[in-house]
Amino acid sequence: MKLFLFLFLVSSLWATKPQLLLLNNYSEDINVTNWYMSEKLDGVRAYWDGKNLISRSGKIFNPPAFFIKDFPSHKLDGELWIQRGGFSKIVSIINQKKSNQMWKNITYNIFEVPDSNGILLQRVSKVKENKYIKVIQQIKIKSKKHLKQFLKTIEEKGGEGVVVRDGTLTYYTGRTNNALKVKSYIDEECELIGYNKGKGKYNGITGSLICKTKDSQIVNIGSGLSDKLRTRPPKIGSIITFKYYGLTSKGKPRFPVFLRVRR
Repeated sequence: MKLFLFLFLVSSLWATKPQLLLLNNYSEDINVTNWYMSEKLDGVRAYWDGKNLISRSGKIFNPPAFFIKDFPSHKLDGELWIQRGGFSKIVSIINQKKSNQMWKNITYNIFEVPDSNGILLQRVSKVKENKYIKVIQQIKIKSKKHLKQFLKTIEEKGGEGVVVRDGTLTYYTGRTNNALKVKSYIDEECELIGYNKGKGKYNGITGSLICKTKDSQIVNIGSGLSDKLRTRPPKIGSIITFKYYGLTSKGKPRFPVFLRVRR
């Protein structure tokens, strides 16, 4: 009986991993004129299935009743977000096992309405905004210059980057070149496989993370790690997001910088 109860409680914290829209990286040779652009929020991806808020990996979040009281019965897809540069703060709030009042600082920012009919603007127009649900503004791209100016404005404000999407398509999931992330740098995910010991002022703690990319490149990531992370680094097997600025002559990421552990 106790084992059954334990398994029930564990399974109740997880749902089927949602099928989501995923982004490829933008490149200059892709013509995105007349597509739509929006700010890429540095938040936590969340899928509303009509009853629960679910993470990209299938974890069920535990928001307080006041937060989801006016959520619709239909599905939503968006970012739980506080402010630019507030990623670590939002993670600390949503990872608490018990609902807490700190959720009042969070908004759920919608960029998609799963399984809805119509093209992009028609789908998102079905969302009713309230205190906690907001719709991310979609701006039609006039030219490549227009996109670059928008990206510059967002990054100067401390934003992460821009998302561009072909707004003429009906709803779809998966990763295609119809939805792209635009940044002045490239970001990628890798698997944490080990640690390098620190030297000098980092003696006795982690100097850098040893990661393996999706194409089996080994990357050492030290920049961007806080003292707290160096003391208590992510677990082996964690999926790490890092950014870099082009490739070296040997084809490895140049100047890799830690961003976050994927949630």
